[in-house]
Amino acid sequence: MRQTIKILSLALLIVGGSACTKDITRFNTETKNAAVVPAGPLFTGATKSMCDGLVSAAVGTNIYRHFVKHWAQAVIQEEAQYDFVTRATHQSWWARMYRDVLNDLKESARIITEDNSMDPKVKANQLAVIDVMQVFAYNILVNTFGNIPYSQALDADNLFPVYDDARTIYVDLLNRLAQDVSMMDASGAGFSASEDLFYQGNMAKWIAFANSLRIKMAMTIADVDNELAKSTFEAANEGAIASPDGDAILHYYPATPNNNPLYNQLVLAGRTDFIAAKDLMDVLIAQEDPRKSQFFGVNDQGEYVGGVVGVASNFSGMSKPSAKVAAPDAPFVLMDYMETEFYRAEAKERGYAISGTAAEHYGNAIEASIRYWGGTVAEAQTYLQRTDVAYATATGNWHQKIGAQKWIALYNRPFAGWTELRRLDYPELPLAVDAISGFPNRMLYPGNEQQLNADNYAAAAAAIGGDNVETKLFWDVN
Repeated sequence: MRQTIKILSLALLIVGGSACTKDITRFNTETKNAAVVPAGPLFTGATKSMCDGLVSAAVGTNIYRHFVKHWAQAVIQEEAQYDFVTRATHQSWWARMYRDVLNDLKESARIITEDNSMDPKVKANQLAVIDVMQVFAYNILVNTFGNIPYSQALDADNLFPVYDDARTIYVDLLNRLAQDVSMMDASGAGFSASEDLFYQGNMAKWIAFANSLRIKMAMTIADVDNELAKSTFEAANEGAIASPDGDAILHYYPATPNNNPLYNQLVLAGRTDFIAAKDLMDVLIAQEDPRKSQFFGVNDQGEYVGGVVGVASNFSGMSKPSAKVAAPDAPFVLMDYMETEFYRAEAKERGYAISGTAAEHYGNAIEASIRYWGGTVAEAQTYLQRTDVAYATATGNWHQKIGAQKWIALYNRPFAGWTELRRLDYPELPLAVDAISGFPNRMLYPGNEQQLNADNYAAAAAAIGGDNVETKLFWDVN
């Protein structure tokens, strides 16, 4: 019996040893998925992820509509009352921008840089476009948190990056944009039409977009560095977006998974919570704003009614986001002529070298907004002739006039609206009822940064004046 066992064991050892000598490396070859992700889809995915976050209304992703008091909530009040920690919204925002946007853009740039078969002009254009979007993402992060990892960010070998000074980052970002504009060649190709969600490879429009971003960032720091803001604005203005034809718009598809996220959150989820905020609705009604019916629908009684932010409301008695906003193929505007014209009106008031009057640029911005939302030129002109809207007669100084109208025009672009509300300080909005803090001038650093990168987090918190929501960012000095 023992001899039989020995023979069987020897046979198994021989068979097993023979099997181990076979070449099985063929099983490492991926037959269904790409072994290497191409640069183009990485760029596409990064830009879509950015836009998905900016347009979202998911409470774990984007609650800025409550900060600017465009939307209220009928049932759940935590986010409306500035609680973004319970669902770690701040951590999700941080991860989206670093992991899903900046990291993919970096990898896309690496692949293009190492591709020696590319046409040099196309390569230069694509790398410049990638960098413009990296600047856009870093601008979002700075305007959300203040000091952030920058010079040591996106390095897989450095798990504990230092936080750079926000103002220093801003100056570097502006320098990068100037270099990007100089690199781009309007006569050459960029990304393909299917890879470039905004301009389908039109480099002339990307140049205008980059210059408008320079204007946007210049005006953000105008109160703390007017000299740099002025020189940047004047260098970029002539090349910036000059008509709605240059708007950077992501056109979502009507079918999942490439539909507008709001469709999932407002329609498919069947959520009975998001409603119009009284603060915005009352202004739209009082000024007979032609955008009112494009922004919101009527309540069950056929009336336009907004809820108080921070207070529970009867959902059926409130206006909800319109069918246009909740449509699966509703577009999202990343940056446009309207926003650029408001900056031009402000620049004129600040004494920068620019043609036209502040009133003309202000009027152009409002007309562009009304027409984008489906209004007519006649409706825009009627609205602009109102004494409470016309630049010559509207209440207050230029900060108040521009701030009030820009707040309306940036509807459904809540992060941009939050930045402008902090920067211009108008309109003056009361805190949400039962707010857990003062007005959020910034979001807290993510909890995992506090735990895993504790020393650098502590240094950053101290440098900005404390990791508190009320702490103002470096450019918010008024």
